[in-house]
Amino acid sequence: MDKIYITGGNRLEGRIRVSGSKNATLAILGAALASEGEVTLRNVPDIGDIGTMFELFAVLGCGVKIHPLTGDVTLDPSHLTSAEAPYDIVNRMRASFNVLGPLLARFRHARVALPGGCDIGARPVDFHLKGLQAMGAEIHVDKGYVEASAPRLVGANILMDYPSVTATEHLMATACLAEGRTVIENAAMEPEVMDVAAFLIKMGGRIYGAGSKTIEIEGVGQLGGCRHTVIADRMEAGTFAMAAAITGGELFLEGAIPEHMTSTLLKLQQTGAVVEPLGLSARTDQPLSAQGLMTDMFEPEGRLEQENVTPAHGLMVVGPKRAKAVDIKTMPHPGFPTDMQQPIASLLCVADGCSLITETLFERRFKYVNELQRMGANIRTDGQSAIILGVDRLKGCTVQASDLRAGAALVLAGLVAEGETEIEKVAYIDRGYSQIVKKLAGVGAEIKRVGSEAPALSLAA
Repeated sequence: MDKIYITGGNRLEGRIRVSGSKNATLAILGAALASEGEVTLRNVPDIGDIGTMFELFAVLGCGVKIHPLTGDVTLDPSHLTSAEAPYDIVNRMRASFNVLGPLLARFRHARVALPGGCDIGARPVDFHLKGLQAMGAEIHVDKGYVEASAPRLVGANILMDYPSVTATEHLMATACLAEGRTVIENAAMEPEVMDVAAFLIKMGGRIYGAGSKTIEIEGVGQLGGCRHTVIADRMEAGTFAMAAAITGGELFLEGAIPEHMTSTLLKLQQTGAVVEPLGLSARTDQPLSAQGLMTDMFEPEGRLEQENVTPAHGLMVVGPKRAKAVDIKTMPHPGFPTDMQQPIASLLCVADGCSLITETLFERRFKYVNELQRMGANIRTDGQSAIILGVDRLKGCTVQASDLRAGAALVLAGLVAEGETEIEKVAYIDRGYSQIVKKLAGVGAEIKRVGSEAPALSLAA
């Protein structure tokens, strides 16, 4: 069994390159099955969930080629051989359920297992199925599978009872191949939804209003191939920003998109951290001001090429000597993201004062609390809230990750705990963080992995 060992106490300092968005990539991969041409994706994260999706693509007959030098991924969904997604794959990852609509649109029928994933609470697929039914699909659920059929899909008005991100992405991709206009009301507004929309538009989709509460899609007869670069992972960036804050460190998060992280960064600022969008010039290797970045980014391309300037954007985070307590309430975007609830809890465990975290989205997202208590955290739960009284220090011990973000929280706690922290069930962490041990070790953490290497897709760094 793989384990991660951390000896806490080191101040993190340096630069970390943020990987491509896990959630955007998975949704884009599902949407890519609606294409009848080759799709090439850049900035695909090298994580376990992507490998699971590629396993599913092999079953469906979608070609996958990973370019060894660039890490680009080329997909060929033009000759799919199956419209059935089996239980043993879909049960490992909820996002794989999003192949249902594209397969239905391509084959007029599809059979997909009900999804699994991290056990953080109810995440029903009703929103997905009601939307597909509105577009004309007949749905039957039998023996753990969803069977869908439709001689044709037609545009519809869809009101989401809840702004589900995955359902919004799923229905948006399916509607591109429906006849007529589809309107999704109370749609999710997350940056990942906007990235999926941008990808679909490049393939020929007609989508208006992505990123707002109302999205309109004009159906097209066929989607073609395209090239697309996935946005940076705001959850990975947020986790590393909290790593800087909890260790009193200073990290430049290359590629992070601050506009996608507004609520997370505002809460970090309230704890006393300094956060600043920055640019980095390859010519000087020195941070630029935000104003300098804008100047470089919007100068004519000829100037950049002539002076061999390669501007990069990102985020500088400088941690406080000791964080201040803050209250957190998770909400759909643009509110504080539920995926950052567990990581910021570790920071608040060593903050000065009493903090209150209220989880409004998933009822079992406090399973990690017992593990932090084992490390000396003064934290207790009351229904969907956690009350945290900051302590001077945590102490290393053996703990277990219970889900992806819980694993990240334990890594953060280990970075400041006295002695050694041993984290078990690290496969959860591998699902969403690419080379987290290597990245943290590169900025000064005393951290190592024992056992097999993290699963790799041979994507270039």
